[in-house]
Order: sequence, then C-alpha cells, then structure tokens
Amino acid sequence: MHSLKIRDITRLAIVAALYVALTLTPGISALAFGAIQFRVSEVLMLMVFFNPKFSWSMIIGCLISNIFSPALGAADLIFGTLATAIACGLIVLIANKMSLIWLVSIICAVVNGLIVGAELYFVSQLPFWATAFSVFIGELLVVLLGIVIFYFLMKNKNFARIIK
Repeated sequence: MHSLKIRDITRLAIVAALYVALTLTPGISALAFGAIQFRVSEVLMLMVFFNPKFSWSMIIGCLISNIFSPALGAADLIFGTLATAIACGLIVLIANKMSLIWLVSIICAVVNGLIVGAELYFVSQLPFWATAFSVFIGELLVVLLGIVIFYFLMKNKNFARIIK
C-alpha cells in the first residue's frame, strides 16, 4: 500500500480548501445549492481523473461545503457528499485513459442529477425529474468546461507534474 507523504497530504488539503472556496465564494455560492446548480468547484472533479488520491480532496471539500447548505442541512451533508464519493469511485475506474476523459462529465452529471435530485425531491418536495435534469445539466456544463480548462493546464509541465 502506498503511504501518503506530508507533501501529498498538503496538496490534498489545499485542493479540498479550494473546493470549499469555489463553492462558498459570495456571488457564485447562490448557484451551488438548490434545484438549479452550477457548482463551479465541480471542475476540480477532473483532478480525480488524473490522480485518484484527489478523491479525498473532493469528498472532504464537498462535506465541508455542504455544512453551509442553506436549505438542505444534514441531508446535503449525507447525500451530497455520498454523490461526490460515488462519482469519485467511478472516475477512478477510468482514470488516466485520456480517450475517456469526457466520461467524467457524464459520470458526475448522472450521479449528482439522480442523488441530489432525489434529495431535493424528498427534502424540498421539488419535482424529481425536473430537478434531477437541472442538476444534471448544471453539472455537465461545469465539468465539460473543466475539460477545456484542464486541456490547457495539462500543457504546463509543472501543473501536470503536481497533479500526477
């Protein structure tokens, strides 16, 4: 088993903190929760594709962010974080197969659409399919945008070395 070094733990903590910051930034945090979600921090899910260790960053970052969920409270702590954990687990299965990077957006969109859609249905009595679809679309757009961003970032050898 590969042990984590201090450098690894520091990187994981920084990325988790970045996830929280991108989720809770005033002005964009209103789009991070609710029936219409455009959680900018989900761009970081692509880091799991390049290095499965970053699953911890995403899960912990999501958990901390969901503490501040304005309406869903404990349900978002449990189910929102569970959605991220499941998506990370599925992403790890395709990690580093560049021809499959587009699947990250589909995985994140389907998992979050279904789980967060169900959460909003049961907690907020919102219509399931409409809510699941709006969460799906928001997630899909964010992660697809992330693929474009990461395409250019990975051309920088220092960035590529750090996340791998």
